[in-house]
Amino acid sequence: MNLKSTIKGRGAQRNVHNRFFELSHEMRDDFLEFCHKEGEESDKNKTLYLPVFPKTIVNKVASPDVGMQYSMNSYQGCEHGCIYCYARNSHEFWGYSAGLDFERRILVKKDAPKLLEAQLKKKSWKAQTIVMSGNTDCYQPAEKQFEITKQCLEVFLRYKHPVGIITKNALILRDLEILKALAKDSLIGVNMSITSLSEDTRRVLEPRTATIKKRLETVKTLSDNGIPVNVMLAPIIPSINSHEILPLAKAALDYGALSIGHTIVRLNGAIGEIFKDWIHKTMPDRAEKVLHQIESCHGGNLNDSRYGTRMRGEGKIAEQINNLVKLARQKYFKDKAMPRLNTQLHEQFKDGQLKLF
Repeated sequence: MNLKSTIKGRGAQRNVHNRFFELSHEMRDDFLEFCHKEGEESDKNKTLYLPVFPKTIVNKVASPDVGMQYSMNSYQGCEHGCIYCYARNSHEFWGYSAGLDFERRILVKKDAPKLLEAQLKKKSWKAQTIVMSGNTDCYQPAEKQFEITKQCLEVFLRYKHPVGIITKNALILRDLEILKALAKDSLIGVNMSITSLSEDTRRVLEPRTATIKKRLETVKTLSDNGIPVNVMLAPIIPSINSHEILPLAKAALDYGALSIGHTIVRLNGAIGEIFKDWIHKTMPDRAEKVLHQIESCHGGNLNDSRYGTRMRGEGKIAEQINNLVKLARQKYFKDKAMPRLNTQLHEQFKDGQLKLF
């Protein structure tokens, strides 16, 4: 892997044009040359946290193939910097680029706990699992400072409402006591994303995430404390981590996971351009091979928006990947499954305390 010419600690290596903007800007070579001569930094590569104030926080999920009905996102943008992240495109709606802006301009919704509580107290609301987060990681580095996810979990506990979590950060263990309390009433399910057992691969794919060792230890700690964990082998990228499916599944079992899930990578919207730029800089020896194999999984395109097909792909390579995951499930998780979360308690706790009558 060639890391000498890459921006340290970032997935995307540049900003790409926002499709909603007529005009765009670029950093000219003469400006870069001037900065070099003057000994100045052309780009300080700093992360900015920007407060935003939405009117609601719980979102109805319209896509029929994502496995959730409602989601909420306390943050927009994500400092983890995963190069393949499907959420990058959503940053364009806020006026930013799906590239470096997605990792360095983090929008913070400090009112999320209050908005969540208002939603759960509505008479019309019927308990259904709300997933944190359907878009960006609720335990990304910003959470250490703002603790919005922790406050939201306290709301879920107070109102006895089921919640799912998707993360790849060991910071989740900070809230272990809250998670244990939720688990006692079957109100919590955690999805831990682990894409590789190789730290070298992890560092280039997901530069600011927890190490693989920490993630596996997190799965074990959660499982040992009665919190059900599903490990997401997602996304599977041909010729990058596709050879690791069985070892990943075995590791998930050994550390206490109850099931595994997977998707095949798809590079929708601006992500295709970002990914191509990244892979030619980090893996030039196999860049074209990887890109062609991804295309072969999606009818000759990097992007795939077809419901029912986009997550699993098609063609011989996709078939091989899906068959390996099927084999892994039969071999390691034949008699295991994630439990259904409890939707019955919430109605008795609509006011944040048990109704006696």
